[in-house]
Amino acid sequence: MQHGGRVDTIRLYGIDAPEYDQAGGPEAKKLTSALVNGKKVTVAPMDTDRYGRTVALVQARGVWVNAELVRAGLAWVYPQYCKAQPLCRDLEILQEQARSRQLGLWRDNRSAPPWVWKRQRQ
Repeated sequence: MQHGGRVDTIRLYGIDAPEYDQAGGPEAKKLTSALVNGKKVTVAPMDTDRYGRTVALVQARGVWVNAELVRAGLAWVYPQYCKAQPLCRDLEILQEQARSRQLGLWRDNRSAPPWVWKRQRQ
C-alpha cells in the first residue's frame, strides 16, 4: 500500500490468508489486489505485529477487505489474534457461511490454516 510516497505493508486484522505457495494463496492475492489496487483505502489500525507492521481493518469503496476474504472462503479467522467483538464474531459467521457453501478453501477438507501449514512444513 502506498502512503506519502512510500510503500507500507499492512497485515489484515483478525484473519490469515494462505501463503503464496499454499493452496488458495494465488486466489487470495488476486481478490485482495482486485479490492485495493489503484483505489483509495481506509486503514483502521488495530495493533502492530512483532515485525512492526500495522495490523488493521482495511476498507476500499465501502467494502471491508478483511471480511471479503473470509466471505469468499479465501482466509481463515485467526482465533489467537482476533479478539475485538462483535467484529470477530461477525467474521466467524462469515467463515461458517463460506464453509457450509464450500467456497474457496473450504472445497478441500484438507486445507490447513497458514499457522498450521507452516508448522507442518518445518
